[in-house]
Amino acid sequence: MPCYRCGARQTDPVRGASPWQRGVRNETQVLVCPDCQRLHDLDLDACGTCGSTTLICRLGEVECRSCGAVRMARADTPLAASVAPPPGLSAEVEAALNRVLGRA
Repeated sequence: MPCYRCGARQTDPVRGASPWQRGVRNETQVLVCPDCQRLHDLDLDACGTCGSTTLICRLGEVECRSCGAVRMARADTPLAASVAPPPGLSAEVEAALNRVLGRA
């Protein structure tokens, strides 16, 4: 999954904690790259209880990692509209498949 702000994609992870941050935006789980984390306004959803933006979204629920509050995700939010794939991704995937499958 690419960074929702700039479209950068994660590379192979190194040992230890990932420098990428998870968040929720428009009821959808997103990733934020280390460069975009330096921005002050990431436009991430915030917890209604404590105001933290350390939320995770899973199985129709949004959970705050700071205070533990859990709420149901809104069903009326279009998931695909909030995060668009980066340009050229399909061509890169096709080239990677050709390399792995030995196609010319």
